Amino acid sequence: MWTHVWGFLYSHYFRFWLKWILRLVTGKCELQRLLGGAEAGARRTLSVGNGGAGAGAARLPRKRRVLRNAVHVEEAEVEKCVRDVMKEKKIEQKDTGFKTNLHISLLQISGYKKLYLNVENLRKVPYDSENEEHEEQLIELWNLLMPHENLRARISKQWCDIGFQGDDPKTDFRGMGLLGLLNLVYFSKHYTNEARQILSRSNHPKLGYSYAIVGINLTEMAYSLLKNGALKAHLYNVVSGLPQMEHFHQFYCYLVYEFDKFWFEEEPESIMHFNQYREKFHEKIKGLLLDYNVVLTLQD
Repeated sequence: MWTHVWGFLYSHYFRFWLKWILRLVTGKCELQRLLGGAEAGARRTLSVGNGGAGAGAARLPRKRRVLRNAVHVEEAEVEKCVRDVMKEKKIEQKDTGFKTNLHISLLQISGYKKLYLNVENLRKVPYDSENEEHEEQLIELWNLLMPHENLRARISKQWCDIGFQGDDPKTDFRGMGLLGLLNLVYFSKHYTNEARQILSRSNHPKLGYSYAIVGINLTEMAYSLLKNGALKAHLYNVVSGLPQMEHFHQFYCYLVYEFDKFWFEEEPESIMHFNQYREKFHEKIKGLLLDYNVVLTLQD
């Protein structure tokens, strides 16, 4: 009970006076202190984002509404929002450090939302065997992984050699759509040696797994982490600006590489226990993403 009482008193009374005293002593508002003192990256941007969250806009004082609206703007509106915030907070325009830091944080926040929409749009695109670009991507995946073996036919049992379930891979992309294929191709193209090594390991007589199917499953994992906001700290640390599709692909590559290591370290009894170990790996990744300083990428 006392915890709730203290929380009420702090949020409704003490916090206001504490902020007033700090502004009087430092000559800076709370947002200036935050952007000037917090370490660049996730710690700073997540604090700015959290500062704009909370109650409905209609119930907030005007100054707080300005910041709340700022963390929901599109990329094109960021510059104007920075000026509006500085005006409402009575921060001099010559404070270039504040202006730059707020601009970066708002770009990261708007970029994360835009990246999610782009990823979601790709996920919603079904694989179409009549689409020439889709087919080219699929054939490229084969050529990257199996450079010394020709694909004898488009519909072929050979697809099982790289971990698809049947004669036609298009049926395996139903859950993640084109996104699943693009992830597989990206990893194979940018980390070709690693992809071929993992494919080889996936054929282990005892600990083997279906490479392509697991790869699509990890696309779903990366997508869900992006959707629920768990990737914010990682992406805010990786890029000082707008997160791009490239950064999502890079995170996927990390998942593929680390899952393969995890799988062989755990030595599952059989592939029938895949879901159990997949969830254990998922929990491990979610734990890592809680760190403000997290960066989960592979190095070229």
